[in-house]
Amino acid sequence: MDGAWVGTWRPHRPRGPIMAQFTSPGPKYSIPGTTGYLVHNPTKTKAPAYTFPTAKPPSTDSCSPGPRYYIQPSITRNGKYMAPAQHVGGLPKITTEVTPGPSDYSTDKVNRHLYKCAPAPSMAFRHKAVKTNETPGPGTYTLPRLVGPNTAYTRASPCYSMKGKSKHGSAEDHAKMPGPAAFPKVEVDAYKKRAPVYTM
Repeated sequence: MDGAWVGTWRPHRPRGPIMAQFTSPGPKYSIPGTTGYLVHNPTKTKAPAYTFPTAKPPSTDSCSPGPRYYIQPSITRNGKYMAPAQHVGGLPKITTEVTPGPSDYSTDKVNRHLYKCAPAPSMAFRHKAVKTNETPGPGTYTLPRLVGPNTAYTRASPCYSMKGKSKHGSAEDHAKMPGPAAFPKVEVDAYKKRAPVYTM
């Protein structure tokens, strides 16, 4: 039995499934195509696709009334056109039965407004006199001064003020000041160059 096998290989249990040991459906499944839009091969790129739908079928129910309605010629796309025409009607009823006659009007005063006429002064009664006892007298008003620096509406001249003599700097003021003997004697060395001093 050993001579039927070549080498060291001997029959053994397979480590994994072998496809030849299983039955397959055969050529039942085909490779998806690369053309078209539906059932396209997912491993291939797809080119742009355009659809051509069919024409819509005619509608069974029509929504237009057809020529059953008559459109007047005055109806346009902008509205109804009306030609200029005069309205003829009866007189309105007058509720007032008694109207004023010609003698009720005075046309004499209107002529001066309608026609040219000469100037004519009007005459009337004198008005009542105004009471003069209610007006203020001359003593009520005070006129502004015209002399001095602070005048109301005139130009003031230069003015000088004069006052009494001041006591500051007078003889009486100097008498109250201390004399030269009131101050202590200051050493000469305080304000001049000091001479050498020797001690014995």
